[in-house]
Amino acid sequence: MGFVAVPVATSIGGSVVAARRPAGERVRSIVQHVAAGLVFAAASLELLPDLIREHSQAGTVIGFVAGVAVMLLLGRMSDYYEAAGGQRAAIGVVALIAFDVLLDGVLMGVAFSEQARQGRILTIALTFELAFLGLSVATALQTAGASKRRVVAVTAGIAIALPVGALLGIGPLASLPVTPFAAVLAFGTVALLYLVTEELLAEAHEVKDTPLATATFFLGFLGILLISLSSGGPN
Repeated sequence: MGFVAVPVATSIGGSVVAARRPAGERVRSIVQHVAAGLVFAAASLELLPDLIREHSQAGTVIGFVAGVAVMLLLGRMSDYYEAAGGQRAAIGVVALIAFDVLLDGVLMGVAFSEQARQGRILTIALTFELAFLGLSVATALQTAGASKRRVVAVTAGIAIALPVGALLGIGPLASLPVTPFAAVLAFGTVALLYLVTEELLAEAHEVKDTPLATATFFLGFLGILLISLSSGGPN
């Protein structure tokens, strides 16, 4: 839970900064690229090897199919709320991000139940991801006319979903039989990959890309790769 507190604090801190001084498009793009590289590396280097070790094809297929279906549904809902505009759009964004943070917490709990090393690596990736989510929430609420105090309060409320998910992941979900456990792991992996491809990078490319921004994606990936190598890699 001490590790869980790091991304929670980062998310709240990001909302405080964004509420006082909204980040420019270039800064947000760089944060999104770095977070995408970190999250993509964590999913491919840490979670996928776990799925292979579980040797559960049925659980993997079920988790992937369910994960894709749920994430596509959430994507459609996000588009619907954005089209609505105003306060309704802000409420929709907050609800969807809260669900995403809950899933992140479950993955952290599952990762720590497997190996402390995996949990620490995932914490690094999710810290940057939640910094981006904090900026997203702040931007959506400010567009809807929310006060700075409400922006920070709502972001803090969303961040609480992370420890809730972590408790689920390290408790009842970690003790599941092989097939259901593989399904949970596959579902979480899909959620992270969807976040990278359809959220982080998609939004980052809404502004004109630069060589620096693109390079930061690979810098984030390299960072996780080096950490994984220095700690012995997946076991």
